[in-house]
Amino acid sequence: MTFENLYHITTLGNAEKSSPLRLSKTAGNKIFSFIEEHDQVLADVSIKGFETCLQNNVRPACFEKAGPREKLFFEPKNVTAAIVTCGGLCPGLNNVIRSLVMALHYFYDVKRIIGVRYGYEGLIPEHGHDFMELTPEKVKDIHEFGGTILGSSRGAQSVPKMVDTLKDNHINMLFTIGGDGTLKGTNAIGEEIERRGLDIAVVGIPKTIDNDIDLIDKSFGFETAFDVASPIIRDAHNEATGAFNGISIVKLMGRDSGFIAASTAIAMPVVNFVLVPEMAFQLDGEKGFLKALEHRLLTKQHALIVVAEGAGQHLFDSDTATSTDPSGNVKHRDIGLLLKERIKTYFDAAGTQTTIKYIDPSYIIRSAPANANDSLFCNRLAYHAVHGAMAGKTKFIVGRLNNRFVYLPISKVVNKRKKIDLEGGFWFAALQSTGQPYVM
Repeated sequence: MTFENLYHITTLGNAEKSSPLRLSKTAGNKIFSFIEEHDQVLADVSIKGFETCLQNNVRPACFEKAGPREKLFFEPKNVTAAIVTCGGLCPGLNNVIRSLVMALHYFYDVKRIIGVRYGYEGLIPEHGHDFMELTPEKVKDIHEFGGTILGSSRGAQSVPKMVDTLKDNHINMLFTIGGDGTLKGTNAIGEEIERRGLDIAVVGIPKTIDNDIDLIDKSFGFETAFDVASPIIRDAHNEATGAFNGISIVKLMGRDSGFIAASTAIAMPVVNFVLVPEMAFQLDGEKGFLKALEHRLLTKQHALIVVAEGAGQHLFDSDTATSTDPSGNVKHRDIGLLLKERIKTYFDAAGTQTTIKYIDPSYIIRSAPANANDSLFCNRLAYHAVHGAMAGKTKFIVGRLNNRFVYLPISKVVNKRKKIDLEGGFWFAALQSTGQPYVM
């Protein structure tokens, strides 16, 4: 596969219908211009990547630029669109729903928009979840609240049955809002649609507060997550400083990637240790975490620890059977409780008095409404998703890369999860903020 086709977006057919949007086709007239198919964004903006392409005489990898097209595949007045939210709650879900409805209705005059209830279950008739008719009046205020008005669920459903439901209800485009598992399901739905030769566009809008979707700069909800966590960290710091040798442990979400924990530690520089899934830290030994914590208490008489939920799983008994949730994710053991117990045991054995507080605000954070910046981000993601679907693009997600909104094939973003680079500048910033040892 050549670099030119590496991130090719599948289309349902030729786009031949004129867009109702009155945009420009020329520069300099103070009106936003339609996006051309040849408008692309570089995947690698480094000089090293540029020089490598020059040396090898190859075209650099690029993504399609997101935005409105002059020609559409669908006749807007004949479109029935559906929206579904899947997986765990995340700030911004209602914002995306609202913006999808508003864009479909006001930009393209789509007459019928369906809300699918309780995730992919809502596309399986046997579950008995009725559709929700979505109108601008119905969604006009939902962005003020966390959660999702459509409800959500985890777990795989029959792809052929879901496609049957789309076909039977004359749905032309499906917008799925979810994380890695949801996007894999979206791609599978798209593949089944393609096998049947149906004209149904499927579009993913990546949602995960863990920020672990590969290739893109960030996913919506992530920024709100560490924004909401920040005052909790402030209060945990007050708890720690309020007692001699006070220790506060705050567990934040982050199953496989520690972006929330690390970002919170940088945003709130009162954090003294941040522990993430990417680091295989040890508790014992002269260079272990407990020894570093002991030094902290000797010098400052308090400590604040932020730990991601997926950190330190290597410290648990490996003989214990692991279980998974309905989405297939491994259920992690509680690292926060383990740390509390091991810290207490360590200092009790040394005859050192400590006061330990353990705080887990995860479910409060994920159900919070989006902050202003995430609201803006959700709005733009939804608009770009609608523009792409109307042009007949399918099996793609909308994301931001190198500060540009682009369309990416779902198949490329679900190959692996994005993780913190322990040799990168972001993690170094976290270490500088906490002052913890580089290796424990």
